[in-house]
Amino acid sequence: MLTLRGTRTALRALELEDLEALYEIENNEALWFVGETLAPYSKFVLKEYLANAHKDIFEMRQLRLAICDVTSGAFLGLIDLFDFDPHNLRAGVGVVIATETEKRKGYASEAIALLKKYAKTHLHMHQLYANIGDENKASIALFEKAGFELVGIKKEWRRRRDLTTGEESFTNELLYQHIL
Repeated sequence: MLTLRGTRTALRALELEDLEALYEIENNEALWFVGETLAPYSKFVLKEYLANAHKDIFEMRQLRLAICDVTSGAFLGLIDLFDFDPHNLRAGVGVVIATETEKRKGYASEAIALLKKYAKTHLHMHQLYANIGDENKASIALFEKAGFELVGIKKEWRRRRDLTTGEESFTNELLYQHIL
């Protein structure tokens, strides 16, 4: 059985055809606080990124894969290994499902399971971690279901601005860890 293919989802390298979906995700202001983005990305910059996204995880210290429907091949979202540390054999995990209509259907859960298997089998990693805002109940449930354990709380770690009111606040960030 292929490591990057499950019963409902498959993980694959990013392609130029993913430009529009990537543009929508990267420029969604509601997601900026998660990745600490402060400005929108142009399509030109994202095309350049896609042209170099195939580089080795050991060189780039990150790996971003498209989550796709295993039957239709339709793009569903992204899953990342970031902050890859080849000496300590660990990396952070991030996942986003592109549209509200595709969320809460099990795609992210299966993508995390596939990524865990790939990280252990092909990258020989020892552990993965996830940083999750304490208000993000859906992600907390997702990662706990995937076997990640809460190991720490970073108090008032992220500054957040409400897009409607403009009010700013600080939120806690939870550190989840999974030993492979």
